[in-house]
Amino acid sequence: FAWEALKRALQSRAIHIESLGQMVSLVSTVSLEPEPIPLEAKVILFGERLLYYLLQQYDPEFGELFKVAADFEDRIERSAESQQLYARLVASLVTQEKLLPFDRGAVARVIDHSARLAGDAERLSTHMRSVINLLQQADHWARAGGLEVVGAAQVQQAIDSQIHRHDRIRSRLHEEILRGTVRIDTAGAVAGQINGLSVLDLGDFSFAQPTRITATTRLGSGDMVNIEREVKLSGAIHSKGVLILGAFLAARYARDQPLALGASLVFEQSYGPIDGDSASLAELCVLLSSLSGVPIRQSLAVTGSIDQLGQVQAIGAVNEKIEGFFDICRARGLSGEQGVLIPAANVKHLMLRHDVVAAVKEGRFHVWAVA
Repeated sequence: FAWEALKRALQSRAIHIESLGQMVSLVSTVSLEPEPIPLEAKVILFGERLLYYLLQQYDPEFGELFKVAADFEDRIERSAESQQLYARLVASLVTQEKLLPFDRGAVARVIDHSARLAGDAERLSTHMRSVINLLQQADHWARAGGLEVVGAAQVQQAIDSQIHRHDRIRSRLHEEILRGTVRIDTAGAVAGQINGLSVLDLGDFSFAQPTRITATTRLGSGDMVNIEREVKLSGAIHSKGVLILGAFLAARYARDQPLALGASLVFEQSYGPIDGDSASLAELCVLLSSLSGVPIRQSLAVTGSIDQLGQVQAIGAVNEKIEGFFDICRARGLSGEQGVLIPAANVKHLMLRHDVVAAVKEGRFHVWAVA
């Protein structure tokens, strides 16, 4: 009842002291009431955008009481000038939090991590709490090592520690893949089977793992069975992606005659809901492989959305997806043939871990951009 009481106080410009029982009961037995207290106040609400839009939609009085909205941008363009400003911001936060000084390498690593938080190599995150947490933890590791200045190694140690505190589920899932409980092939070639990449979001931590997608094809009447949808495990966007690739197939290969095709698509060993259209490129490839009998290299993983014209579109969490497949391949041994196909539109979002970048530079792992 606090929200209604706050609105009444703002509208009447007075604070009325009353019990909850008095507010909700049919009969009041209170004989004495304190005088209302005059109220002259300015109220500022802080919160997520979603809460603002929900209040504006569902509470007709909200717009009258809170007329001025300020929507703060949570990321800025990354340029030489903004990086200089960000470095000065880091220095201000270090002074404010009474931390050890950060050297040039440490500040550069903080800026790189900020771009990773923004999910874009050309943008920087302005979420200050995340930056302050990283600075404090890097300061802790520097003091623990008896250092007087925080370096890039301590910032990286803080980042690795943050991940380690959250990655129990990721470790368990990757362990089941490496033990063969969950079947993921990273060598050889198979027709009608491909490695897709799915992302799991656990609050402050997101990670990806490869998912085996299979397709079967046969003579039919043009029906494409999305098994996930049939058992109500497919979200609306995933179902839309499958329908779009079905439309592309029909337009490309059966423009003048009915498509005499029956097909089934499924995410193997998946036991929960699936959503998003980032697997539609992989699903198209595996369908074409099943139809033609041409095998797909299992050393590759594919992510990307596709439109009705066959063009590959951008997807989210591209860094996590590449790293998820890289981790499995590295644990089994990098052969130099393994890699991930991503949409060309996502190249600007790449902010990969240093070990992935080093492996790509040495030719032991690959990232291909396709359109």
